Amino acid sequence: MSSLEVIWSDLIRHRQDFANFHMREAFAQDPNRFDRYSTEMDGCLTLDYSRNRIDQKTMMLLENLITRAGVAERYAQMKSGVAINNTEGRSVLHIALRGSVDEDLVVDGQPIVADINAVKTRLYAFAKGVRDGSIAAHDGQPFTDVVNIGIGGSDLGPHMVARALAAYHDGPRVHFVSNVDGAHMGDTLKTLDPARTLFLVASKTFTTQETMTNARAAKLWLVAALGEAAVGDHFAALSTNKDAVEAFGIGADRMFEFWDWVGGRYSVWSAIGLPVMIAIGPDGFESFLAGARSMDSHFETAPFRRNIPMLMAALGLWYRNIWACSSVAVLPYDQRLEYFADFLQQLDMESNGKSVRTDGSKVLRPTGPVIWGAAGTNGQHAFYQELHQGSDITPCEFLIAAKPTDADAGQHDLLLANCLAQVEALALGRTAEEAKAQLEASGKSAQEVAALVPHKVFAGNRPSSLLFYDKLTPEMLGRLIALYEQKVFVQGVVWGVNSYDQWGVELGKELASKLAPAVQSGDRGDGDPAILDRLKAYRAL
Repeated sequence: MSSLEVIWSDLIRHRQDFANFHMREAFAQDPNRFDRYSTEMDGCLTLDYSRNRIDQKTMMLLENLITRAGVAERYAQMKSGVAINNTEGRSVLHIALRGSVDEDLVVDGQPIVADINAVKTRLYAFAKGVRDGSIAAHDGQPFTDVVNIGIGGSDLGPHMVARALAAYHDGPRVHFVSNVDGAHMGDTLKTLDPARTLFLVASKTFTTQETMTNARAAKLWLVAALGEAAVGDHFAALSTNKDAVEAFGIGADRMFEFWDWVGGRYSVWSAIGLPVMIAIGPDGFESFLAGARSMDSHFETAPFRRNIPMLMAALGLWYRNIWACSSVAVLPYDQRLEYFADFLQQLDMESNGKSVRTDGSKVLRPTGPVIWGAAGTNGQHAFYQELHQGSDITPCEFLIAAKPTDADAGQHDLLLANCLAQVEALALGRTAEEAKAQLEASGKSAQEVAALVPHKVFAGNRPSSLLFYDKLTPEMLGRLIALYEQKVFVQGVVWGVNSYDQWGVELGKELASKLAPAVQSGDRGDGDPAILDRLKAYRAL
């Protein structure tokens, strides 16, 4: 048995130590539990993980697990440009986009930091020009609206970030279209003036089926209103396929590249972030990058018990593999983080939703959990019942800012109170005696009390962690995204999977391309004949 498997076995045995553990008693017996199981970064971000089913031995074993798995060594390989995405033969260097690699790093003969800076200079000049009107529409007037057309990482990242930083927007309005369902594009265009609209087409290959279908629809809409000559002024491309971009009608001066060593779900730091640059300005985007860079440094240098991504990754491994928890709820108490869980679904589930290890062998234990969640108090009126009294245990990750960006302070205090109440309720629960006393105090009869008590009991002891920070600024958002990127990295290394390919995504794309002609023509082709016959019948109605 390998040394890593020995630690896994120790963790499985250690779970038995929690047969009679309850957080209520743990806090009563240890008044310093918060100090023991929390850490702070830069005086503005705290991880409180005291409300978890852990003790000192748990953390020691988890630290040993991460050390023996070679996380630090794997990160050093990534930073040096080693092709750790072995199935595609690619380096993984999104961290370079925020300045977290050596200045002289060369990949495939190219000095990548110089390349990054050259493209970023062009991006910032373009964003500044759109914002100040020096890069104008076909009629010479400024743009008022920008529509980003992309899907997956070319949509989820910039869309989430743009929404999260709405308080910092001082440029044109930004919109996002991703779904190939024509309603998405149609509903967006209804509110816009073609003469004032700039489109950004985000596709590295400029062949992504959904993105190019939407791009062609946008072009038809624009040409119908302004003529073919307006296309070059009203479109830009985030791509590397110069020939396809120019064939579409976009000049090379409006094409902004990124590289094979930037995966789609890690690309918001690249040219894919252009809609964010336009919305908040280059200076705001630099703050966003700086926040991520500071988290990279923290991840690389902080010891395990002070390392926020390491700790969150370790807790995730503890619950996924030792407690068999199949999902994680991400619960930001900030309406502007309403797309954060959606973004993390792709980041985590596309990265670590794997059943094969990097060497082609089967994984030895369950990997990526289901990531889900919703913003603020909305979730409380939807799925928190399941979190508190459901038959499954779902570890929760709460996020809350001490100060609002531009909301009423009184309302924000109520938001804070709700978040902290949920954290406490999940951990401590309510005993039968407490429920009985509450019902009696409300004037219920003895018979009513007896009938209601079982329904009013909350077992508690349900794990959660709290990320508590000063304010949701561009810099803080950069920290939070990089934190989760590094958490995913750690877990992928421990599970032994390649966190940077996504072959499961490709199969559906291949089949859709194959079936599209049959769906369009009504002929059976290679598709399911029963479904295609039914489709034909419905269309004839």
